[in-house]
Amino acid sequence: MAGALEGLTVLEFAGIGPGPFACMMLADHGARVIRIDRPAKGDRVGDSGNRDILNRNRERIELDLKDPAAIAKIRELVKEADAIIEGYRPGVMERLGLGPEVLLADNPKLVYGRMTGWGQEGPMAPLAGHDINYIALAGALHSFGQAGSKPQFPVNLVGDFGGGGMLMAFGVMAAVFSAQRTGKGQVVDCAMVDGAAILSAMTYTFLGLGRWKDERGVNLLDGGAHFYDTYETSDGKWISIGSIEPQFYALLLEKTGLKDDPAFAPQMDPRVWPDLKARLTALFLTKTRDEWCAIMDGTDICFAPVLSLREAPKHPHNTARETFVEDEGMVMPAPAPRFLGTPAPKPSLAGRG
Repeated sequence: MAGALEGLTVLEFAGIGPGPFACMMLADHGARVIRIDRPAKGDRVGDSGNRDILNRNRERIELDLKDPAAIAKIRELVKEADAIIEGYRPGVMERLGLGPEVLLADNPKLVYGRMTGWGQEGPMAPLAGHDINYIALAGALHSFGQAGSKPQFPVNLVGDFGGGGMLMAFGVMAAVFSAQRTGKGQVVDCAMVDGAAILSAMTYTFLGLGRWKDERGVNLLDGGAHFYDTYETSDGKWISIGSIEPQFYALLLEKTGLKDDPAFAPQMDPRVWPDLKARLTALFLTKTRDEWCAIMDGTDICFAPVLSLREAPKHPHNTARETFVEDEGMVMPAPAPRFLGTPAPKPSLAGRG
């Protein structure tokens, strides 16, 4: 089987980060993704060629977008495509003669995916930016970090990949579904600032209900609670605890020897969280990470060791599920989600021709 998206054809205008991630998601599940690269002129920042996991499972062609013959070739390819994905600043594709008006005239069912940081309009639309800036403007970055400290950004997962590439993959498939029913394609304006905002929907719910303080490190899910945080162990490693529900919290207290300590009874009183966190911090420093794993693994505490990038692929749960795979010596995440009827093909860094 070739995957759930067999028969879908997507043209990808080469870029870095969220656009390639969206195309990886589509290609992983069987879509034919043709990556249009510019002629190589030395190493390009963020593009490791056949060693770039984001570029796996692609067909590739090189075209000089300043060459009228290349533009004509792209317009011919578009006629047979279901979608294109581009990540240029607003107006660039129009100046190349490949704007939505032109390509949708060539193929009225085309889905035209536009991946940017700030969107296609708005006062910041023409400006440069990166993940850290987009999640900052969306309010998401404000929520990451310890109480009284500066915001701590989660590498570039929230803007580039969660709020960018993943939203683009969803947007393209939603628009393709619409085009199949209506015969009409459309533009998908995927802005990472919008994506980071939508990923924060639950946080904004809590804020609106008065259940979230608009400051870092003092709330239920941002490290404020003693039962939802990471803790260092005696060997300098870390564990994660997420014992929110009463029955899971009771297990945490049992396994840590604190079930009869009355100080830990008022679980949901934020006034006692700092003191209880200090006590747990000291307690978890008395054993190694592996010793705590031996105590807590296999229980409903909501516990997991904090694994490094090199450790995670070797964990028994991940190996049992084949969460990571290897190709050409590169360990990489396997395609997700899983389709039991149309499983994704094994990823290939070499591409498909």
